[in-house]
Amino acid sequence: MRSFLAALAVILGLLLSAAAVPAIWVDRNIVQEDGFVALAAPLGKNPEFQKRLATAAVNSIDTGGTVPAQVAALVRPVLEKAATSLTGLPEYPAAWEETLRKSHRLNFADPASLPAEADSGTSLTLDVAPLVGLAAKQISSQLGVQLEAPGQTLVNIGQTSQRQLVERVSAYAPLGYSLAVGAGVAFLLALVTARRRWKVLAGIGVGALALSGLWTLASRWAADAVVGTASGNEMADLFKREFVAASAAGYASWTLAAAIAGAVLIAAGSLLRVVGGPARRR
Repeated sequence: MRSFLAALAVILGLLLSAAAVPAIWVDRNIVQEDGFVALAAPLGKNPEFQKRLATAAVNSIDTGGTVPAQVAALVRPVLEKAATSLTGLPEYPAAWEETLRKSHRLNFADPASLPAEADSGTSLTLDVAPLVGLAAKQISSQLGVQLEAPGQTLVNIGQTSQRQLVERVSAYAPLGYSLAVGAGVAFLLALVTARRRWKVLAGIGVGALALSGLWTLASRWAADAVVGTASGNEMADLFKREFVAASAAGYASWTLAAAIAGAVLIAAGSLLRVVGGPARRR
Protein backbone atom coordinates (compact mmCIF):
# COMPACT_ATOMS: atom_id res chain seq x y z
CA MET A 1 0.00 0.00 0.00
CA ARG A 2 2.81 2.41 0.87
CA SER A 3 4.54 1.75 -2.44
CA PHE A 4 1.28 2.35 -4.30
CA LEU A 5 0.72 5.68 -2.53
CA ALA A 6 4.31 6.72 -3.21
CA ALA A 7 3.92 5.92 -6.91
CA LEU A 8 0.70 7.93 -7.09
CA ALA A 9 2.41 10.87 -5.36
CA VAL A 10 5.31 10.78 -7.83
CA ILE A 11 2.92 10.71 -10.80
CA LEU A 12 0.90 13.59 -9.34
CA GLY A 13 4.07 15.58 -8.71
CA LEU A 14 5.25 15.07 -12.28
CA LEU A 15 1.87 16.07 -13.72
CA LEU A 16 1.86 19.25 -11.65
CA SER A 17 5.46 19.97 -12.66
CA ALA A 18 4.58 19.52 -16.32
CA ALA A 19 2.28 22.56 -16.11
CA ALA A 20 4.15 24.49 -13.41
CA VAL A 21 7.52 24.94 -15.12
CA PRO A 22 6.23 26.43 -18.41
CA ALA A 23 3.79 28.65 -16.52
CA ILE A 24 6.51 29.99 -14.21
CA TRP A 25 8.86 30.63 -17.15
CA VAL A 26 6.15 32.56 -19.00
CA ASP A 27 5.29 34.58 -15.90
CA ARG A 28 8.90 35.50 -15.15
CA ASN A 29 10.03 36.20 -18.71
CA ILE A 30 6.94 37.51 -20.50
CA VAL A 31 4.23 38.54 -18.06
CA GLN A 32 6.58 40.35 -15.66
CA GLU A 33 7.91 43.59 -17.09
CA ASP A 34 11.58 43.22 -16.12
CA GLY A 35 11.75 39.72 -17.57
CA PHE A 36 10.12 40.84 -20.81
CA VAL A 37 12.55 43.74 -21.19
CA ALA A 38 15.56 41.50 -20.57
CA LEU A 39 14.27 38.94 -23.08
CA ALA A 40 13.39 41.44 -25.82
CA ALA A 41 16.26 43.90 -25.34
CA PRO A 42 18.60 42.10 -27.82
CA LEU A 43 16.03 42.68 -30.57
CA GLY A 44 17.09 46.31 -30.55
CA LYS A 45 20.51 45.18 -31.81
CA ASN A 46 19.13 43.44 -34.91
CA PRO A 47 20.19 45.70 -37.83
CA GLU A 48 17.19 44.98 -40.04
CA PHE A 49 14.69 45.43 -37.21
CA GLN A 50 16.49 48.58 -36.05
CA LYS A 51 16.22 50.10 -39.51
CA ARG A 52 12.52 49.36 -39.90
CA LEU A 53 11.67 50.52 -36.38
CA ALA A 54 13.66 53.74 -36.71
CA THR A 55 12.01 54.50 -40.05
CA ALA A 56 8.55 53.94 -38.57
CA ALA A 57 9.40 56.17 -35.61
CA VAL A 58 10.76 59.01 -37.75
CA ASN A 59 7.90 58.82 -40.25
CA SER A 60 5.40 59.30 -37.43
CA ILE A 61 6.77 62.77 -36.66
CA ASP A 62 4.40 65.47 -37.89
CA THR A 63 6.34 68.47 -39.15
CA GLY A 64 3.48 70.09 -41.03
CA GLY A 65 2.63 72.75 -38.48
CA THR A 66 6.08 73.49 -37.12
CA VAL A 67 8.39 73.69 -40.13
CA PRO A 68 8.27 76.93 -42.17
CA ALA A 69 7.22 76.54 -45.80
CA GLN A 70 10.53 77.85 -47.10
CA VAL A 71 12.45 74.97 -45.50
CA ALA A 72 9.84 72.26 -46.08
CA ALA A 73 11.82 70.89 -49.02
CA LEU A 74 14.76 70.28 -46.71
CA VAL A 75 12.78 68.23 -44.21
CA ARG A 76 12.63 64.90 -46.07
CA PRO A 77 16.43 64.44 -46.36
CA VAL A 78 16.75 65.29 -42.68
CA LEU A 79 14.12 62.71 -41.76
CA GLU A 80 15.80 60.05 -43.87
CA LYS A 81 19.16 60.80 -42.27
CA ALA A 82 17.61 60.67 -38.81
CA ALA A 83 16.13 57.25 -39.55
CA THR A 84 19.53 55.84 -40.49
CA SER A 85 21.46 57.45 -37.62
CA LEU A 86 18.91 57.03 -34.82
CA THR A 87 20.15 53.62 -33.67
CA GLY A 88 23.72 54.92 -33.40
CA LEU A 89 22.87 57.61 -30.85
CA PRO A 90 24.11 57.06 -27.27
CA GLU A 91 20.55 57.53 -26.00
CA TYR A 92 19.13 54.79 -28.25
CA PRO A 93 19.54 51.81 -25.84
CA ALA A 94 17.70 53.67 -23.07
CA ALA A 95 14.97 54.75 -25.51
CA TRP A 96 14.58 51.16 -26.76
CA GLU A 97 14.30 49.85 -23.19
CA GLU A 98 11.66 52.47 -22.38
CA THR A 99 9.86 51.48 -25.59
CA LEU A 100 9.72 47.88 -24.37
CA ARG A 101 8.49 48.92 -20.92
CA LYS A 102 5.73 51.15 -22.32
CA SER A 103 4.74 48.45 -24.81
CA HIS A 104 4.62 45.79 -22.09
CA ARG A 105 2.33 47.93 -19.93
CA LEU A 106 0.14 48.56 -22.94
CA ASN A 107 -0.22 44.86 -23.83
CA PHE A 108 -0.22 43.20 -20.41
CA ALA A 109 -1.78 45.72 -18.05
CA ASP A 110 -5.47 45.66 -17.19
CA PRO A 111 -7.08 48.20 -19.57
CA ALA A 112 -8.93 49.69 -16.60
CA SER A 113 -5.57 50.50 -14.94
CA LEU A 114 -4.21 52.44 -17.94
CA PRO A 115 -4.41 56.21 -18.06
CA ALA A 116 -7.30 57.72 -20.01
CA GLU A 117 -5.05 58.91 -22.84
CA ALA A 118 -3.51 55.46 -23.36
CA ASP A 119 -4.95 53.49 -26.25
CA SER A 120 -4.44 49.78 -25.58
CA GLY A 121 -6.10 48.75 -28.85
CA THR A 122 -7.25 45.25 -29.69
CA SER A 123 -4.00 43.88 -31.15
CA LEU A 124 -0.42 43.52 -29.97
CA THR A 125 1.38 46.83 -30.31
CA LEU A 126 4.71 48.53 -29.72
CA ASP A 127 4.61 52.04 -28.29
CA VAL A 128 7.62 53.66 -29.97
CA ALA A 129 7.01 57.08 -28.44
CA PRO A 130 10.44 57.11 -26.69
CA LEU A 131 12.15 56.50 -30.05
CA VAL A 132 10.01 59.17 -31.68
CA GLY A 133 11.00 61.59 -28.93
CA LEU A 134 14.66 60.81 -29.50
CA ALA A 135 14.28 61.32 -33.25
CA ALA A 136 12.36 64.56 -32.75
CA LYS A 137 15.12 65.87 -30.50
CA GLN A 138 17.78 65.04 -33.10
CA ILE A 139 15.79 66.59 -35.98
CA SER A 140 15.00 69.71 -33.93
CA SER A 141 18.70 70.31 -33.33
CA GLN A 142 19.39 70.04 -37.08
CA LEU A 143 16.49 72.20 -38.29
CA GLY A 144 16.57 74.73 -35.49
CA VAL A 145 12.81 74.22 -35.03
CA GLN A 146 11.27 72.66 -31.93
CA LEU A 147 9.30 69.52 -32.86
CA GLU A 148 6.76 68.10 -30.44
CA ALA A 149 6.80 64.33 -30.05
CA PRO A 150 3.48 62.57 -29.34
CA GLY A 151 2.96 60.89 -26.00
CA GLN A 152 2.00 57.63 -27.67
CA THR A 153 2.97 56.20 -31.06
CA LEU A 154 1.64 52.71 -31.73
CA VAL A 155 2.98 50.17 -34.22
CA ASN A 156 0.95 46.98 -34.65
CA ILE A 157 2.99 43.79 -34.30
CA GLY A 158 0.21 41.25 -33.86
CA GLN A 159 -3.41 40.36 -34.41
CA THR A 160 -6.53 40.41 -32.23
CA SER A 161 -6.37 36.66 -31.60
CA GLN A 162 -2.80 37.01 -30.34
CA ARG A 163 -3.85 39.83 -28.02
CA GLN A 164 -6.56 37.59 -26.58
CA LEU A 165 -3.96 34.85 -26.05
CA VAL A 166 -1.75 37.32 -24.17
CA GLU A 167 -4.67 38.19 -21.88
CA ARG A 168 -5.29 34.53 -21.08
CA VAL A 169 -1.59 33.91 -20.45
CA SER A 170 -1.44 36.90 -18.11
CA ALA A 171 -4.31 35.46 -16.10
CA TYR A 172 -3.13 31.86 -15.80
CA ALA A 173 0.70 32.01 -15.79
CA PRO A 174 0.98 33.09 -12.11
CA LEU A 175 -0.80 29.86 -11.12
CA GLY A 176 2.44 28.05 -11.92
CA TYR A 177 3.85 28.88 -8.49
CA SER A 178 0.94 27.17 -6.73
CA LEU A 179 1.33 24.15 -8.99
CA ALA A 180 5.05 24.02 -8.14
CA VAL A 181 4.28 24.02 -4.43
CA GLY A 182 1.79 21.21 -4.97
CA ALA A 183 4.42 19.22 -6.90
CA GLY A 184 6.93 19.70 -4.08
CA VAL A 185 4.41 18.47 -1.50
CA ALA A 186 3.61 15.43 -3.65
CA PHE A 187 7.30 14.51 -4.03
CA LEU A 188 7.87 14.95 -0.28
CA LEU A 189 4.86 12.73 0.45
CA ALA A 190 6.27 10.08 -1.89
CA LEU A 191 9.61 10.11 -0.05
CA VAL A 192 7.93 9.86 3.34
CA THR A 193 5.61 6.98 2.44
CA ALA A 194 7.92 4.93 0.21
CA ARG A 195 9.54 1.75 1.48
CA ARG A 196 12.47 2.21 -0.90
CA ARG A 197 13.29 5.89 -1.25
CA TRP A 198 15.86 5.25 -3.96
CA LYS A 199 13.02 4.22 -6.26
CA VAL A 200 11.28 7.53 -5.60
CA LEU A 201 14.42 9.51 -6.42
CA ALA A 202 15.05 7.47 -9.55
CA GLY A 203 11.41 7.72 -10.61
CA ILE A 204 11.38 11.50 -10.22
CA GLY A 205 14.64 11.66 -12.14
CA VAL A 206 13.31 9.59 -15.05
CA GLY A 207 10.17 11.72 -15.04
CA ALA A 208 12.23 14.92 -15.15
CA LEU A 209 14.16 13.62 -18.17
CA ALA A 210 10.91 12.73 -19.91
CA LEU A 211 9.38 16.12 -19.12
CA SER A 212 12.49 17.87 -20.40
CA GLY A 213 12.04 16.12 -23.74
CA LEU A 214 8.32 16.89 -23.86
CA TRP A 215 8.91 20.56 -23.00
CA THR A 216 11.50 20.81 -25.77
CA LEU A 217 9.15 19.29 -28.35
CA ALA A 218 6.25 21.49 -27.20
CA SER A 219 8.46 24.58 -27.37
CA ARG A 220 9.50 23.81 -30.94
CA TRP A 221 5.90 23.15 -31.96
CA ALA A 222 4.71 26.41 -30.41
CA ALA A 223 7.55 28.39 -32.02
CA ASP A 224 6.79 26.92 -35.46
CA ALA A 225 3.08 27.63 -35.02
CA VAL A 226 3.67 31.28 -34.08
CA VAL A 227 6.28 31.96 -36.76
CA GLY A 228 4.19 30.18 -39.38
CA THR A 229 1.33 32.71 -39.11
CA ALA A 230 2.22 35.68 -41.33
CA SER A 231 0.59 39.01 -40.50
CA GLY A 232 1.37 40.80 -43.75
CA ASN A 233 3.40 43.38 -41.81
CA GLU A 234 7.12 42.88 -42.44
CA MET A 235 8.25 44.62 -39.26
CA ALA A 236 5.70 42.72 -37.18
CA ASP A 237 6.83 39.41 -38.65
CA LEU A 238 10.47 40.30 -38.05
CA PHE A 239 9.78 41.21 -34.43
CA LYS A 240 7.80 38.01 -33.98
CA ARG A 241 10.57 35.86 -35.47
CA GLU A 242 13.29 37.41 -33.33
CA PHE A 243 11.22 37.37 -30.14
CA VAL A 244 10.21 33.73 -30.63
CA ALA A 245 13.87 32.79 -31.21
CA ALA A 246 14.91 34.62 -28.03
CA SER A 247 12.10 32.95 -26.07
CA ALA A 248 13.02 29.48 -27.36
CA ALA A 249 16.66 30.00 -26.39
CA GLY A 250 15.71 31.21 -22.92
CA TYR A 251 13.28 28.35 -22.35
CA ALA A 252 15.86 25.82 -23.58
CA SER A 253 18.08 26.69 -20.61
CA TRP A 254 15.23 25.68 -18.29
CA THR A 255 14.62 22.37 -20.06
CA LEU A 256 18.36 21.66 -19.92
CA ALA A 257 18.36 22.38 -16.19
CA ALA A 258 15.46 19.95 -15.76
CA ALA A 259 17.35 17.25 -17.67
CA ILE A 260 20.45 17.78 -15.52
CA ALA A 261 18.36 17.64 -12.35
CA GLY A 262 16.76 14.41 -13.57
CA ALA A 263 20.16 12.82 -14.22
CA VAL A 264 21.38 13.89 -10.77
CA LEU A 265 18.31 12.36 -9.11
CA ILE A 266 18.79 9.10 -10.99
CA ALA A 267 22.42 8.99 -9.89
CA ALA A 268 21.41 9.81 -6.30
CA GLY A 269 18.82 7.04 -6.33
CA SER A 270 21.31 4.54 -7.70
CA LEU A 271 23.87 5.54 -5.08
CA LEU A 272 21.30 5.25 -2.31
CA ARG A 273 20.42 1.76 -3.49
CA VAL A 274 24.06 0.67 -3.51
CA VAL A 275 24.78 2.19 -0.10
CA GLY A 276 21.48 1.20 1.49
CA GLY A 277 21.37 -2.37 0.19
CA PRO A 278 24.22 -3.78 2.36
CA ALA A 279 22.94 -1.84 5.36
CA ARG A 280 19.52 -3.45 5.08
CA ARG A 281 21.04 -6.92 4.74
CA ARG A 282 23.01 -6.42 7.94
